[in-house]
Amino acid sequence: MRLSRYFMPILKENPKEAEIVSHRLMLRAGMIRQQSQGIYSWLPLGKRVLDKVNAIIRDEQNRAGAIELSMPTLQSAELWQESGRYDAYGKEMLRIKDRQDRPMLYGPTNEEMVTDIFRSSVKSYKDLPLNLYHIQLKFRDEIRPRFGTMRSREFMMKDAYSFDLTREAAEHSYNKMFAAYLRTFDRLGLRAIPMRADTGPIGGKLSHEFIILADTGESEVFCHKDFVDFDIPGAHTDFDSVEGLQAIFDKWTSLYAATSEMHDQAAFNAVPEGDRLSARGIEVGHIFYFGTKYSEPMGAKVQGPDGKEHFVHMGSYGIGPTRLVPAIIEASHDDNGIIWPASVAPFDIVVINMKAGDQACDDTCELIYAALSKAGKDVLYDDTDDRAGTKFATADLIGVPVQIIAGPRAVANGEVEVKDRKTGARETMTIEAAINRFVA
Repeated sequence: MRLSRYFMPILKENPKEAEIVSHRLMLRAGMIRQQSQGIYSWLPLGKRVLDKVNAIIRDEQNRAGAIELSMPTLQSAELWQESGRYDAYGKEMLRIKDRQDRPMLYGPTNEEMVTDIFRSSVKSYKDLPLNLYHIQLKFRDEIRPRFGTMRSREFMMKDAYSFDLTREAAEHSYNKMFAAYLRTFDRLGLRAIPMRADTGPIGGKLSHEFIILADTGESEVFCHKDFVDFDIPGAHTDFDSVEGLQAIFDKWTSLYAATSEMHDQAAFNAVPEGDRLSARGIEVGHIFYFGTKYSEPMGAKVQGPDGKEHFVHMGSYGIGPTRLVPAIIEASHDDNGIIWPASVAPFDIVVINMKAGDQACDDTCELIYAALSKAGKDVLYDDTDDRAGTKFATADLIGVPVQIIAGPRAVANGEVEVKDRKTGARETMTIEAAINRFVA
């Protein structure tokens, strides 16, 4: 992508409305634009990151055996009246009527709708276990939307829903998502700690929030410091192994960890003083097991091996991609801008032409840009006629992991400079060596 032809509206000044680092940097880097209170457009640079976040989430959901579908954003109020949540949910639900005066709502979550899909199609225990997920927009009319897309009214959610014949089977499905979430956040460059949590309006009997520690977190969290060094489940994790997944769950819940709503000061005091960690945290995922809370009132049941009908046991599992993007920035930035983990960076490499219009610089940059693009790298080519300082500031701000810098003096010697955005380390090498480093 040539920067001269790209839409990336960089802001030179810090926006006054931005209270936290991620909001400020996302606005400055031209990733998002506010359309109304708590509602944002994702501009091209931001959407590239969001798409990569979604791709990792999708990959790990598929790996764990979940099956993707797509459900609509608008839902019939009748389904929510069946479950009993229509009146109980509160003002966060946006209620509307269609032209036939039928009550509708902009879905804040999809337990009722997916239960309706399940009950209309699945009749036998032989079709279980089943886990259905989608990545879709949601709307919750937050009383105080703030921090950009960290707490917005319209947001994107990956929500998965499991269906099982028994509680034991449902707990295995819960453990699948538990392990998948640990892997997902690790691939996003985050250390997420699962903490006991309140079930809230979703309801249920078992719940964990996945929390990353950050100074700008919305609430205080409490945990054992050893969580920071726990090993993440590997790529070859067997998601069919009941014992293996239970061992992962047991390990990651063996030490104290709780959000402020579930905090037990006496239990926390029992942790050795040097091992206590009290910090601010950002919720990046939430999983629930709620048994037959929705299947009973909505009649979602299957015939069991005993020939009798049984209400299915359900769980739901949420990750907010539009929340994850600012969370990653909160965890990875410096005074100059964003430092993206390579897995979600909008571009892999930015090629900076220090003197656009200079034949040697132009030819060198075109050569590098073509070679890296052919090798499958996402490359941003800064071919603008901006000053060198502006080019460097832009490259640091948007956080691309690698910068290849071509200036007249270096190019005359057949060389370019390669900068690592995270460490700031710079290395001068031949043009061929620079290409080979990232093509090999």
